[in-house]
Amino acid sequence: MEKYQKALDAFSKALDEEMVAKMVSEILDKHFQKNFTPDVRKFLYGCLDLTSLEASDSKESIWKMVERVNAFEDQHPDINNVAAICVYPNFVVTVKEALTTENINIAAVSGGFPSSQTFTEVKIAETALAISDGADEIDIVINLGMFFEGEYPEMCEEIQEIRDVCKDTKLKVILETGMLKTPQNIKNASILAMYSGADFIKSSTGKNSPGASLEAIYTMCEAIREYYTLHNRKIGIKVSGGVRTAEDAVKYYTIVKEVLGKEWLTPELFRIGASSLAKDLLPVS
Repeated sequence: MEKYQKALDAFSKALDEEMVAKMVSEILDKHFQKNFTPDVRKFLYGCLDLTSLEASDSKESIWKMVERVNAFEDQHPDINNVAAICVYPNFVVTVKEALTTENINIAAVSGGFPSSQTFTEVKIAETALAISDGADEIDIVINLGMFFEGEYPEMCEEIQEIRDVCKDTKLKVILETGMLKTPQNIKNASILAMYSGADFIKSSTGKNSPGASLEAIYTMCEAIREYYTLHNRKIGIKVSGGVRTAEDAVKYYTIVKEVLGKEWLTPELFRIGASSLAKDLLPVS
C-alpha cells in the first residue's frame, strides 16, 4: 500500500469542483469558437473509436459496420478514416475478416466489461483470447469496488497482470468518472491507472450515467500532464460516454488542446469513443 500512496502523494491535489468548473468555462469561452471549424471536425473523425457495444450485436451487424468503414475513403477522400473499431471480444474475428482498409486498429472491450466484476483469471483469459483473435487495443475498466475501499494494491496489480498479457497491445483503462464523482477521486484513479501501465485513460464505458463530462476530462488531463512531467511518458486520453454531437466533440478537443498541448492532438494520444457521433462530424453533403 505504501508505494501506491507514495505515487499519489507525488502529485498535486485536485482542484475542487467549483474551481474545475471555472477553469473549464474560461477555456471554452476563450477558445471553443475558433476551434469549431470544418478542419477540426475532419481531424476529430480520424480520432474516433467507432463503437458497437449492444446486446443485439451480431456478426451481420458488425460486418455491415465494417463495410461502411471500408467504403469511407472512396466517399470522403479528404478525411482520415476512423482510428479504430471497438467491439466486444467475440466480434474481433468478424472485424478482422471484414476489414479491408489499412491503418485502422481493432479494439476490444475486455476484463469483465462494463462492470469489471468477475475473476481476475477470467479477465486475463478474455484479454488473451481477444489479442489472439487480432485485437490491437484492449479497453478495460478499473475495479471501482476495490478503489472505493482503498484496496489499491489489489486493483493495480490486476491492471498490471492484464498489462503483462497485452505486451505490445495498447491498453486503455476506463475510470467510469461519473461514478467516481469528485475531482480527487478522478485524479487518484487516473494516477493509479497510469502507474499500473495504462497507455490511455478513458472516461466512461458509456453504460452508466453520467458518462463523460468536460470537468472530468479536465481533471484527467491535469493528471496526464503531471505524470508526463514526472515520468517523461505520454499517456493518451479517450473521451467516451454521451459524446453525440460535433459541438460536444470540439469542446473536449479544446480542453485537451489547452491543458495538454497540440502534441496530444493525434490519434495516437487522443480518441473519442462513439457510435452516433461520426455522421455529425462529416461535412453536410
